[in-house]
Amino acid sequence: MELTNITGLRGEVSVPGDKSISHRCIMFGSIAKGTTEIHNFLEGADCLATINCFRRLGIDIVEDGDIITVHGKGLHGLSAPDDILDVGNSGTTTRLISGILAGQSFDCKISGDDSLNSRPMKRIIDPLTRMGANISSILRNGCAPLYITKGSLHGIHYISPVASAQVKSCILLAGLYADGETSVMEPSLSRNHTELMLKEFGADLTTKHELDSTRATASIRPCEELYGQKIMVPGDISSAAYFIAAGLLVPDSEILIKNTGINPTRAGILKVCEDMGGDITLLNERTEGGEKIADILVRSSKLHGITIEGDIIPTLIDEIPVIAVMAAVAEGTTIIRDASELKVKETDRIETVTDNLTAMGCDVTPAFDGMVINGGKPLHGATIHTLLDHRIAMAFSIAALVAEGNTNILDSHCVDVSYPTFYDTFEQLL
Repeated sequence: MELTNITGLRGEVSVPGDKSISHRCIMFGSIAKGTTEIHNFLEGADCLATINCFRRLGIDIVEDGDIITVHGKGLHGLSAPDDILDVGNSGTTTRLISGILAGQSFDCKISGDDSLNSRPMKRIIDPLTRMGANISSILRNGCAPLYITKGSLHGIHYISPVASAQVKSCILLAGLYADGETSVMEPSLSRNHTELMLKEFGADLTTKHELDSTRATASIRPCEELYGQKIMVPGDISSAAYFIAAGLLVPDSEILIKNTGINPTRAGILKVCEDMGGDITLLNERTEGGEKIADILVRSSKLHGITIEGDIIPTLIDEIPVIAVMAAVAEGTTIIRDASELKVKETDRIETVTDNLTAMGCDVTPAFDGMVINGGKPLHGATIHTLLDHRIAMAFSIAALVAEGNTNILDSHCVDVSYPTFYDTFEQLL
């Protein structure tokens, strides 16, 4: 994909359904009793991998236009797959489905592509083993492929060393099959879609956010059944982030992003943009299915550098690549800290972001848990090595819009993982 600088992005866009919520709709609907009807489901490669896995586990999932219907079989209705479960490149699928499979009465194996099979899974293997699950790394390297056999689960109180929604969700889902209460304490609150949605499905789940610290605890008790729901998936703020950045950075722009999820555990990018001087207005705010939603109006702005660290990091971890692009254009220095989780995404995003920003002429220095970006120097076109990371491809597509000359995004098709129509949506604003 070759892109060049432009001015005057204007209009309304709607982004695809939230990736995290789309995964969970399929999973929770599959282990619920009755029918779950899902609207605005994200048909990206990762979420389709989740559908394929649950079909292999005996669940009838019907796709009819923009409506997905999951015919759930209850907590104990899954059946043994006839082959290995292929999760593709989806870490969410891998970690969450492991929690569910740990409570089943059959054996199965989980594997993905080379990138997925290099990502750390010890973070779920350890707590699940403590619960009595039989789960192992087949290659004994702490990564997938994983082998899960029938176990007998008991409740635990787990203190997570990282704020990770995937780890938390894995343990809570296993807790549905345990013999008592299971709780997960995090150093700070990670995205809470699992807690909100499981409550909607009828789970016995409670949450506590300590007033005198940043620690947060979610607890779940085993229940007889979950029950199917009708779910409208809000637009994914991680996808909206690219249009937010484009609206702020491209001169003479005004973009309205409709029906976007603004869950506080996900919407850290809105605060960062405002702190950087961005002109952002939330319109038509409301709550649906426990999730906060709004239309986001963005206008071109002169940004300045800030420090991004601490508790806000889990609320914007997927948006750091595009935030780094904004920081490269902004006047002054932006410091990003406490984001070592970037190293274990689809790529080491500290390395891929800093390498590609450097190629475009930005003064950026990587750190062990983030980066320092001295912004304000004009960017120039370059060849962007995405390493098949969808968020790198989309973030540097925005950088291309404000860089001098042409920019070539290698392997741009990788956007299909989370936003197959990304480049088509941009055409609506030209």
